[in-house]
Amino acid sequence: MTEPETVAVTVAPLQRALDRVSDIAIGVASLALLGLVVVQGWQVFTRYVLNDSPSWTEPVTLLLLSTALSLGAAAGVHTNRHFGFYLLGEHVPPLVRKMFEVIRPLMILAIGAVLAWWSAALLIDGLDIKMAGAQMPQSINYLPLSIGGALMVLFALYKLWRVLRPVHVGGVR
Repeated sequence: MTEPETVAVTVAPLQRALDRVSDIAIGVASLALLGLVVVQGWQVFTRYVLNDSPSWTEPVTLLLLSTALSLGAAAGVHTNRHFGFYLLGEHVPPLVRKMFEVIRPLMILAIGAVLAWWSAALLIDGLDIKMAGAQMPQSINYLPLSIGGALMVLFALYKLWRVLRPVHVGGVR
């Protein structure tokens, strides 16, 4: 039996850098999810076994949840696993599908920009207010949302650039 030929695909340095950023986002989101499980486990143990719940577990859990969801969603945008209307794009005529390829990153870019901008505004607005139960600013939960939105913008800009640039010789973009 002969082995199938493998085709070497060259990956641009920018693509590799964005893949790395996405991998880091997934790693941080995974650690946040693991931390969430540990903090909630501690909350349950202290409440039902020690009958003395710490006050810091709820705000820390919310921060970890916000981190996991925001960074995970941004990485999902990069890997085409989140927020892309892919099923709809598969069931339309080819001309409409081409339009979807341009509209899709534009929509992600707009939503990511709004998310990043307003989350940053809310973060800055509440930095001087202390959170009840934890020694953190009240608005700290907006930090991961802002970072996730900024990553969505970054990934969407790259996708838009890839869609709009001309096809090179051999059909390779």
